[in-house]
Amino acid sequence: MLYALGLNAYALLLILLRSRIYRVPVYRPMVWNFFLSVLPLGVLLGVIVATGLVDLATTRGAAIVVGAAGLLIWILLLPNSSYLITELNLDHRRPDDPVPLWYDIVTVLSFAMSGVVNMVLGILIVQMGFVIVFFGDTDNAAMHSTLSRVLVTVIILAVSIGIYLGRYLRLNSWDVRSPAQLWAKVREHFQPRAVRGRFAFFCVTHTVFLGLMYGLIVGPLVDMMASS
Repeated sequence: MLYALGLNAYALLLILLRSRIYRVPVYRPMVWNFFLSVLPLGVLLGVIVATGLVDLATTRGAAIVVGAAGLLIWILLLPNSSYLITELNLDHRRPDDPVPLWYDIVTVLSFAMSGVVNMVLGILIVQMGFVIVFFGDTDNAAMHSTLSRVLVTVIILAVSIGIYLGRYLRLNSWDVRSPAQLWAKVREHFQPRAVRGRFAFFCVTHTVFLGLMYGLIVGPLVDMMASS
């Protein structure tokens, strides 16, 4: 967790220092996307606290309702974290940009990976809560169970779909407040068969990439917990 906080702080620092060192305007869309990336993790921690307080103050049923509603909000926001990998195109640079290319490369890499790590931490917390509810423990067998793996895969696939909708349809998490307009926009976009094929390929490649990153980060943590 400490390294995750450090990576987020470093990414934001590089974005802000870019303006100070090279005397260019702060690229505000990047700052905004950074805070959207951190938001799902903050919401998830808030849901955990709120669910626990409701459970203590009222009934288990009320706590389940609060937790389920909070998780729905979290899953809607979660694509904002991994969406940062789409910033690797360096489209904020101008032809006469005084900022060295190497600086922007390390900035967007730190920026993108902070989003991936934020996603991984959020899914890990949900996965651990899931296996505690269904298996009563977070041991190695429970974390690697088929049910647990399916949960993680479904969430990562949903994230990939959300990234696509955000990048190509310019949809945001809060667009669900207007479901009719949202559906009309999605239906129109996916009418051409070629678009559906591109969508499927996009989701497969991003799901595999994010799944590998999840396993790379979480795998050693699970093994460490099992051996302790």
